[in-house]
Amino acid sequence: MRGGLLTATALAALLAAGTGQSQTAVQQPVSPAQAQVPDQADTETLRDALIQTYRSNPTLTAQRAQVRTLDEGVAIAKAQGRPQLSATAGVNQDLTRTGGGNGRNFNAGVDLSLPLFQGGRVRNSVRAADARVLAGRANLRATQGDIFTEAVAAYMDVIRDRSVVTLNRNQVGVLETNLQASEDRFEVGDLTRTDVAQSEARLSLARSNLATAEGQLEGSEENYRRVIGELPGDLQPPPPLPPLPQTPDQAVEIALANNQDLVSIQNQVRAAGLDVRVASADRLPTVSAIGSGRYTNFLGSQDGRFGTAPGELPNTETVTGAGVQATIPLYQGGLVGARVRQAQAFQSQLIEQGIEIERAVVANSRAAFASYQAALDAIESNEIAVAANQLALEGTRAEQSVGTRNVLDVLNAEQELLNSQVALVTARRDAYVAGFQLLNAMGQAEIEDLNLDGGYIYDPAVNYERVSDRASDWDSDPQPQPVATRTVGYGPPENTPVTPSDE
Repeated sequence: MRGGLLTATALAALLAAGTGQSQTAVQQPVSPAQAQVPDQADTETLRDALIQTYRSNPTLTAQRAQVRTLDEGVAIAKAQGRPQLSATAGVNQDLTRTGGGNGRNFNAGVDLSLPLFQGGRVRNSVRAADARVLAGRANLRATQGDIFTEAVAAYMDVIRDRSVVTLNRNQVGVLETNLQASEDRFEVGDLTRTDVAQSEARLSLARSNLATAEGQLEGSEENYRRVIGELPGDLQPPPPLPPLPQTPDQAVEIALANNQDLVSIQNQVRAAGLDVRVASADRLPTVSAIGSGRYTNFLGSQDGRFGTAPGELPNTETVTGAGVQATIPLYQGGLVGARVRQAQAFQSQLIEQGIEIERAVVANSRAAFASYQAALDAIESNEIAVAANQLALEGTRAEQSVGTRNVLDVLNAEQELLNSQVALVTARRDAYVAGFQLLNAMGQAEIEDLNLDGGYIYDPAVNYERVSDRASDWDSDPQPQPVATRTVGYGPPENTPVTPSDE
């Protein structure tokens, strides 16, 4: 199994004593004496994993494409206020007719329409589209924070489960030695068959626990690949977390000011309010300037028509015209009222959703803060438990050597130590993940906050500036290609290069 053994650095970090203050890192740096990091090509840091996630996670790349669709909504809205130009051409042949001529003609025409007044429809449509762009960008930032949180959890899960595998593997080794020693002592009559059976049972249980831990590790590594895009290498301890609030009220205050889900819903509500104005514009007159040109060639059908001699009637005709046209709606069967009420109901729905999101932000902030504090308390308690169980195991072994303790007492002491070590590893993982979840709830788990300058920063404003004012009907982008990495044995092995249209 790849990465079945945890590096000494990560294990030492997860089992190291001292947690620091609640507002600082959960993990403390380890000294060179505690561990030597092997120089391997596949050594990875949390920063490396987050950069890889940022570049190639399909949820993120899909959300970026979603924002680009909203950018096009601005260009679509602006198109409603631009001139409309069309041309027609045709050849006509009368199938039956009386009189002279052959009833054949060719005609071509050009029509130009320039909106002068649309009742505010165009202006409000553009403003609504811009508000949706801002909402989409906020959604992108919120999705980014959620994916980073998921990546951190996947990273810490692998470190935790590798630690648990290592601890259980060590336990199996210790119990194998114990069993051999018990069998040897049984042979010389120093122990009973019961003592040997107890050692055998505990060893079998330890092997079962090891198999379970290895299965959980494999699942965590596959989840890591799903989120980050590749199997984990030699994972290093994570860096310290940024300073965190001292109270849940401080966390809530920061979250209400910065959470991107709230920013998104606020812009969606604003866009829905503008949609009400767009729907109301259908009650107002519209005014357009129009121009047209027509050319007709009768293809000789005028000669002889109504008994005329050749040349008496022209065979071509050209007509041009210009004017101003107003359309005044008087009654539309209640359609406009229904559309206005529909837009108002949708705005009301978004307002209620905003309150729901606000509740969720408050609850998530307080829950993450509580989980973080609970994990810190658990770390402190488990550190004491590990130290006490180490001392108890040493004492139990010493007492067994003089006959005041039996084999079962030693086995129990060894199991208690293992349980406390696993609990400590788990508490350290939980504290780091809960701390990062708190950062995300407060809107502080974005790429700018994490300083992930990996050479590629996606800026949604670039695409907006590129497309929002385009007015060509023949303008399109290259055929879309996948950006996210795949995790199967086929398809592009690495990221498809980002084209200019993706920037």
